[in-house]
Amino acid sequence: MRAISALITSILISASPVLAASGAPEGEGLGILAACFIGFGVMIVLFQFVPGIMLLAGMLKGILSLGRKEASDTPANR
Repeated sequence: MRAISALITSILISASPVLAASGAPEGEGLGILAACFIGFGVMIVLFQFVPGIMLLAGMLKGILSLGRKEASDTPANR
């Protein structure tokens, strides 16, 4: 029984590269529809950067101008 197990194991180990190879010719790469789909996704991501950068600039402007209130805008001077 041990010899049969060793024989089957050695056959499976030596045959694994054959099982992994498909034998089919390599593909042509991406098709035109796949390339258009990926390009469309990239464009969506890039176009979302413009509003994001504008929002970040507005937030930074608001944060940096918190300490610069005019004296006439404080409630004590009204």
